[in-house]
Formats: sequence, structure tokens, C-alpha cells
Amino acid sequence: MSSSTSDLVTLAAGVALALGAASGVAAQQAPLSAQDSDPRVMGWMQGFPPPADKMITQPDSVYFSFPRLRWSVCHLREFLPTEEISRGVGAPVPLDYPSPAKFAELRAQIDAVTFLPQNSDQPMTWEESLFANYTDGMLILHKGQVVYERYFGCLEEDGKHAIMSMTKSFTGLLAEIMVVEGTLDDTLLVRDVIPEIGDSAFASATVRQVMDMTTGVKYSENYSDPNADIWLYSAAASPLPKPEGYDGPDGYWEYLQQVQPEGNHGDEFHYKTINSDMLGWIISRVSGKPVTDLASERLWRRMGVEQDAYQTVDGKGVPFAGGGITAGLRDLGRLGQLMLDRGELNGERLFPAEVVEKISAGGDRSKFGDGFPTFGAGSYTSQWWVLHNDHGAFAARGVHGQTIYVDPTAEMVLVRLASFPQAQNGFIDPTSLPAYQAVAEFLMANN
Repeated sequence: MSSSTSDLVTLAAGVALALGAASGVAAQQAPLSAQDSDPRVMGWMQGFPPPADKMITQPDSVYFSFPRLRWSVCHLREFLPTEEISRGVGAPVPLDYPSPAKFAELRAQIDAVTFLPQNSDQPMTWEESLFANYTDGMLILHKGQVVYERYFGCLEEDGKHAIMSMTKSFTGLLAEIMVVEGTLDDTLLVRDVIPEIGDSAFASATVRQVMDMTTGVKYSENYSDPNADIWLYSAAASPLPKPEGYDGPDGYWEYLQQVQPEGNHGDEFHYKTINSDMLGWIISRVSGKPVTDLASERLWRRMGVEQDAYQTVDGKGVPFAGGGITAGLRDLGRLGQLMLDRGELNGERLFPAEVVEKISAGGDRSKFGDGFPTFGAGSYTSQWWVLHNDHGAFAARGVHGQTIYVDPTAEMVLVRLASFPQAQNGFIDPTSLPAYQAVAEFLMANN
């Protein structure tokens, strides 16, 4: 790797948060345990000033490499510019909790739930899985009541955490609301909505193909390849000054205008983050609002949330619709409950039930192929993952272990925030997905 490329990669790493692009070599080696890599144990950013070897800065220290990421996921606003997703000025609507004694009893019972990880005959407890997956926050709601809540690592109850590609599900939900309400026509071609897209491969895709990631566009997210498209995209999006001699696109939208074709639109599902930012541009153009304002207006201000959320932006102030949101654990639980209750929350209808009905039904499974080894043969629609399991579960998912998992059969919403050393959820699913199912079954049987 040339020195100029190395500098570009270092610069880009901070902007590729949702893709885990900076996990690096450290994550490929045997990592420290969750307990040993706890930011408080590591001593990151402690002291006034912290010791030089305990400082995490941007971009020199590659702040999103493990184990630094275990601190950085709660401190993104110290590294990157953001735009607020405002909750407004009203009082939050409290979540419902059981009595303290019952809550403690439920936590002990859930911690003791056992399950078999995928391809294993060695049982694991729920609590063991939390540490195995470097959990920073875990919230479980059952029938609308919080039955489990724990914080680890950098996260406390009043803190916020990067949600990575769960941001895509915010973007997709807003788009699906607009489709159902008739303000967005998902049969239109992208060029009909965004004429500036020009000759980009996106021009001839439909809005629905963008929503479901069935576009035929060239984009590689191979983190180990320094010349992969993800690094070029991250360099374009970086809010920091461009390196001397840089002549690439400036910002998310300029990059989208030069995307080349690969395959045919509509043939297959391919998980490519550029679809989410294309969708963000589309819904911003149609609504006349940035995705941050739209999320505030349609969701955050009306959900009774406790905290504002934030979304990273590129050098031109465009929010990262594919992975830039930071939010609080409880507020993400409220979003999951809104999905479970098909658009209603706190006695108010925020959007038509058809929105969730369409998402939870899933996409065209034939386009999903054989699925992923750890996830199975599910589907993807409106930027949500659908498991098509016996419980009808669907989820928002992000690298390093982020998830909002909605189980309609068990009437359960589960939110996990994490800082797993490796980006890909394929390393986490073998313990996570069986654990979610086991807790769902426990709740159905005991509550």
C-alpha cells in the first residue's frame, strides 16, 4: 500500500462506521475478552489530560480499530460532525417497568436461560452470550413492558451509541411510510426523481429496487482490499479536508452520480450501502427535508423518546443515511415497540399499519438466494432483514453487533448495542440468534 493510499485509508476509516471498515488487523488476531477490553479497564481517555498512549483521536489513532472502538462507539460526536434528530421539547413518555423486585427476578431468570449456539453441542447461558458478543447495552420489552435492561463498557443509561447500519432501517422505514401514504411512487425510476443522477447506474433502477437493494450497481465492501469501492466512497464522504492531489468525488451524492453498472436491476439482492444513501437522497428530494428532519418529524418527536439522536454528515452536510445514527438504548426500544405494534405507540398512530405489514412480510425470497450461512434463507425489504422463522421475526441490523429484533409471536422487542471486535455479524449470529429465540420462548412460557 502506498503512503498516499495509507493516508487515505486512515482518513476514510472514521466515515465508514456502518461498514466496520476500520476493524483492521487487530480484530483478526485473538482479541481481548469483553471484560479485559472494557474501556474503563483499558483506561481510554481517563485523566486531564489522559496519558498519550490512552488518548483516542481522529484520525491519527485509527479510532475505530479494536479495542479503541469499544470507547469510540459512544463518542462519535467527538470525531465527526453530526446533525441532530430532535426529540422536540416535550416530556418523554416513560417506559413501563415491573416492580423492582420482579424486575430483578426476571433479570436473574433471563440470565440463566440456556441455548445451543449454531453448530455446537455446548450449552451457553444468556448472560454468557452477552460477554461473548461484547455487548454494551441490552434491552428487552415483552408485551410493552421492559423486562430486562443492562449496560456495559462505554454505555450508561443516559448515553448514546452508534447504531451503524441500523440507520438503513430508519431510512427504509421513512421511505415505506411515504410509499404507503402515497407521497412516494416506488415504481418511478431514480432518474425521474433525481435528474442529477445523470448516467449513473442508479438512473435506470426503480425506487423499489433501491429500497430492497436489488440494484445492479458496482460497489465492493471488501474491507481487506485497500482499493475497494468502500474506501473511495468513504474518502468522498469524509468531512475532513481532502488530501493534496485528491481528485475524486466530494460527498455522498457526487459519488452516487458516478456509480457504474454491475449485473441487472431487479435480479438479485446485494447488500450495498450506497443504496441506502441513494434512498436518503430520494426521500429528501420528495419530502423537501433532510433525513434527519424527516426522522424527527415522523418518528422521534412523536415517539416520546428520552434523548435527541444524531447522524453524521459528509463535508457538505448531507446525513449518512446508510450508517450515521447515534441513539439511546431505550429510544431504540421504543422504535422496536412501534414496529411491533404496527405503527402505534403511546396510544397514537404514527403511520399506517400497512407499513409494518409490508416490511414484516419480507421481500422476494428468490432474490435472496440461499441467504447467509448464519442468518439463513430470509429476505430483505425496505432496508429491514426478515428471518421468515416460525415467530415471524424481522430486524434492523448493524455491524459489530447492533440489532433491533422484533418477534411478533412472542410479543418481544430486543435491542442490543455492541462493540464486537470484528465487523461482520456472521461472527455473532451463531450465539445471538439462538439466544434471541431462547429468550422469546422463555417469555412466552413464563409471562
